[in-house]
Amino acid sequence: MARTSRDAFTSTFGVLAATLGSAVGLGNIWKFPSLTGANGGAGFLVVYLLATLLVGLPVMIAETMLGRAARANTITAFERLSPPRQGYWTIIGWMGCAAAVLILAFYSEVAGWVYAYVFKSMVGEIATTDPKVAGSAFGALISDPFSSLLWQWVVLGVTGSIIMLGVSKGIEAVTRKLMPLLFILLLVLCVRSLTLPAAAEGLAFLFAPDLSKITSAVLLTALGLSFFKLSIGMGTMLTYGSYFRDDQNIPATTTRVMLADLTVSLLAGIAIFPAVFSFGFEPSAGPSLVFMTIPAVFTSMPGGAIFMTLFFILTAIASVGAMLSILEVPAAILTERFGLQRKTAALCTIAIVGLFGVPAALSNSVAADLKLFGMNAFDLFDFISSNLLMPVGGILICLFVGWVYGLPQLEKQLSNDGTIDNKPLIRVLFFTVRYITPVSIAVVLLHGLKLF
Repeated sequence: MARTSRDAFTSTFGVLAATLGSAVGLGNIWKFPSLTGANGGAGFLVVYLLATLLVGLPVMIAETMLGRAARANTITAFERLSPPRQGYWTIIGWMGCAAAVLILAFYSEVAGWVYAYVFKSMVGEIATTDPKVAGSAFGALISDPFSSLLWQWVVLGVTGSIIMLGVSKGIEAVTRKLMPLLFILLLVLCVRSLTLPAAAEGLAFLFAPDLSKITSAVLLTALGLSFFKLSIGMGTMLTYGSYFRDDQNIPATTTRVMLADLTVSLLAGIAIFPAVFSFGFEPSAGPSLVFMTIPAVFTSMPGGAIFMTLFFILTAIASVGAMLSILEVPAAILTERFGLQRKTAALCTIAIVGLFGVPAALSNSVAADLKLFGMNAFDLFDFISSNLLMPVGGILICLFVGWVYGLPQLEKQLSNDGTIDNKPLIRVLFFTVRYITPVSIAVVLLHGLKLF
């Protein structure tokens, strides 16, 4: 494998931290606990773990491998790796770029809410034991067009400034510091939560599976979450993979990231559910769990103001790592295909995201009545990216690796030119990517499009 003069990650820990930062996002702190709570707890967790092994991890390995093999952005990568006269595979890269921009448009708004809540928790604005009062405070935030746009641009400014610094001095340097801090804050919150009166009840909800609660809807939800939570299908892993060192063990690294990502999700559950049960709140509160229920939960406990602030700081950190990886997708394209300087590319990316972000940010205020297919801009961008572009991109990646790139090249890349003895593992992975994973993602796609 040829060396490259492109900017790249400089250490094994840097690779792990950056890749984990991409995988760990608001989905771990917000979506995973809310979906686990809404789908019966431990049974959902078991299904999610199995789905991750069959869907999430194989695509993550394949996507990362393609990135390192090509040493290029998502579009150029498929140009380089496709057989002659099969340049149409670049559609995967274009779809990934489109998904990244649309995701950032609404994800930056949600991250903005988190940033706002950091400050609100510090000054006591959301210190209430009544979820309805907390709900009113949240409603006031998202219905204020000025606040919505302000916090969105604060988020874009923070992440954009890091992207400007490059891969090693920006993304790697920041995630090396933020990921350990994230784990420390999570552990602090877990220790506090486990000392509460009904901690055992919360742990039983999370870890003692009731198989009777596993329905077809639970299966499909877990399958979908396993795919989306690892930041695959939108070019982030391919882009980060292009910065991997030649000697990086891709299967081992991605498996560590998957396990660390799962650990973060479980720690978030341990931090949340014992507290929820201790103070008599509903674990099935869904998306409102973070912005409405959590403030009430933390306010109910001694020293709750401090722990609530720590929780939202933790959530803000999680959002930064994920946004960096998504921003890097279009930034790398602008830098490598259009010859823009890193700073210029970052500014252009922020401007494009900001343009799409305006209608998303105003979806709960002045643009609430502007709808397409019955959805406001926030929901529409979420639907197109999550239910269409990402799963189709994931299926196409599987088809490309399984039927075009082929087993010999896969073995060469994942064994680091034969220096790693892992052929049996690669053959299992190849079979999974070729047959099992694309069918599973297709089921998620059809379900997301409400075709069954």
